Amino acid sequence: MNFSITQQDKLAIVASQVEKLDALQAPDLKAQLLLLGKSGTKNLILDLSKSRYCDSSGLSAILVGKRMCTDLHGSFVICGLQPSVKKLISIAQLDKVLNIVPTANEAVDLVYMEEQERELGA
Repeated sequence: MNFSITQQDKLAIVASQVEKLDALQAPDLKAQLLLLGKSGTKNLILDLSKSRYCDSSGLSAILVGKRMCTDLHGSFVICGLQPSVKKLISIAQLDKVLNIVPTANEAVDLVYMEEQERELGA
C-alpha cells in the first residue's frame, strides 16, 4: 500500500509509504484524499516523512487536499518534510499557503487547536 490512513477522532492521518511522490504515485494520493473528503473527513494530516522526492504531480495532489479541506471548513497540515521536498515547496512558494509542521504530533495539536477555534467562532 502506497499510503496508509489512520482515522482519529476528528481527523485522518495519511502517511506516504513511497520514496518518490511523483506522477506514478500522485493520482493514488489524490484519490485517497478525495475519498476521505467524501466520507466526511474535513481535517487531514499528510505525513511525508518517508518521501524524499516530490515533483509537480505530487504538489498538485497536495493542493487537492488543501483545497478540499478548505472547502469543507477543515484543516490540512503537512508534516515530516524531507529537505528536498521542503525546498521544492519553498521554491513553489507553497510554504506561504500550506500549514507545515515538523512532526505528526505537532500536526495533530494544530488540527485540534484550529478545530477548537472554529467551534468557538461558530
